[in-house]
Amino acid sequence: MIRIYNTLSRKKEEFVPLEEGKVRMYVCGPTVYNYIHIGNARPMIVFDTVRRYMEHKGYEVNFVSNFTDVDDKIIKKAIEEGVSSEEISLRYIEECKKDMEGMNVKPATIHPLATEEIDGMIDMISTLIEKGYAYAVNGTVYFRTRRFQEYGKLSHKNLDDLQAGSRSLLVSGEDEKEDPLDFVLWKPKKEGEPYWVSPWGEGRPGWHIECSVMSRKYLGEQIDIHGGGEDLIFPHHENEIAQSEACCGKIFCRYWMHNAFLNIDNKKMSKSLGNFFTVREISEKYDLQILRFFMLNAHYRSPLNFSADLMEASKNALERIQTAVANLKFLAEHATAAEMSAEETAKAEEAKKFEEDFDRSMDDDFNTADAIAAVFELVKYANTNVTENSSKAFAEAMRAEIQGLCHVLGVIAEKKEELLDTDIEKLIEERQAARKARNFARADEIRGLLLERGILLEDTREGVKWKRV
Repeated sequence: MIRIYNTLSRKKEEFVPLEEGKVRMYVCGPTVYNYIHIGNARPMIVFDTVRRYMEHKGYEVNFVSNFTDVDDKIIKKAIEEGVSSEEISLRYIEECKKDMEGMNVKPATIHPLATEEIDGMIDMISTLIEKGYAYAVNGTVYFRTRRFQEYGKLSHKNLDDLQAGSRSLLVSGEDEKEDPLDFVLWKPKKEGEPYWVSPWGEGRPGWHIECSVMSRKYLGEQIDIHGGGEDLIFPHHENEIAQSEACCGKIFCRYWMHNAFLNIDNKKMSKSLGNFFTVREISEKYDLQILRFFMLNAHYRSPLNFSADLMEASKNALERIQTAVANLKFLAEHATAAEMSAEETAKAEEAKKFEEDFDRSMDDDFNTADAIAAVFELVKYANTNVTENSSKAFAEAMRAEIQGLCHVLGVIAEKKEELLDTDIEKLIEERQAARKARNFARADEIRGLLLERGILLEDTREGVKWKRV
């Protein structure tokens, strides 16, 4: 039985899906105007692990995670570069997918793009107007927050308290609103911005309506799990609930999951403090598997502190698992006996308790920290019980057990085979030739391939230098 801490009820609840054996899950994806940062990486890794564990338990998971590809930040970046918003968003969607692959985050069942779902947004806004939950003023459409009587049930905020502190919540056009707490569903175009034709004039959707529409289209009017960072609880997820439930008249989502913040050296990450790191920057120093392993070493609802020391500790810990797996592979390849002895069969059976500990931890609100502890207990057990005298079958069974649990966490337990120096030099030569031919895609691909194998390139005046990391 899986128990999930539900932000809505503020307690752990037994997970019961809407449809037996199936999970409908929506996770808010990034706004694609630059490389993703390590704060974006945490929900990606957390909810990918939730999905993997659900699949491990036999559920068929329909996992939807969007890309927000129309936004003020995207437009600003496009204007700065003198290109279209579409060019910016498509570029960074591709870069985001590369980083996700490096972190071993599985592609979603579908990654919808906000700009491809505008018709659905216009339809939902029209329905909300018809039902009296929304109104148009001079090309802007607002949602009547007070009309939705359960507003605040997720964030546990009181509307009157919000009203008292509403000065900080007011947005431009506040004098047009019926109520300062009403939020935007559709806004009119500004000069030089992308826009779409709607019954209220040319413009574009508000951010909140995007997720409501994409979730409904690909998962239905009701979903099992909605995930995201805790910064999205209010107003984004609160507004999603209001829109979706006002439109459909049904409970929108059963279980709301939110991961806690990531700090850098015990401080909030910000560009002004100079402690802002993209996943791409981290990948230049570490294999992104180490970043994933680091993230999973804390419970997803606990604040997580990122530091060089903690990353080094994670690197060493992951190496312990990978070394154990490599040793078991070596012992299996060089074993004299093929089949397990009676004693080994009993030991293999005894090792199943570690998988039970792993499952027990994950069943308790996806406690990956305790699940990893169970993996280390299994590693210790294998290191103690598998020797050069063990059978091939026993060594293989222990290796499969460790790799299986790591796979559920999305952690790759096999060491990458080291490239020979001559192979590295050949690839560097090929990269130089590709750059000369202005085939920058191939040059980047080779750099990425080498990085995956732990080889970091540095372009200097004296030529290309490389080192193993």
